[in-house]
Amino acid sequence: MKTLGIIQSLAAGLLLVSPVLQAKELRDIELRRLFEPTPAERRAERAGRVYIYEGLREDDVERALREQFDRASSMMFIRVQPNPAASSRPSGDGTAPVHYQDDGC
Repeated sequence: MKTLGIIQSLAAGLLLVSPVLQAKELRDIELRRLFEPTPAERRAERAGRVYIYEGLREDDVERALREQFDRASSMMFIRVQPNPAASSRPSGDGTAPVHYQDDGC
């Protein structure tokens, strides 16, 4: 019976951590696609495909527009996170809340 409780605790912990890991993995995938697109992704862009990048940091967007300007018409950025210096004061636990720039699109 104790083993079942341990398994349930581990499963609950994974459910809490999983979205954070998924978010980091998604960000890594989007950054790779943004700065190192595959030949197939480049062909899709030339054919008119637009990729929507969500939740990237303002620095990443600025870098992309500077370094990948020729591909800008194939990019759409939503829920951009402002640079840390632009964030509000840290909360009681020492972390600053994440505020997204959202234009209501």
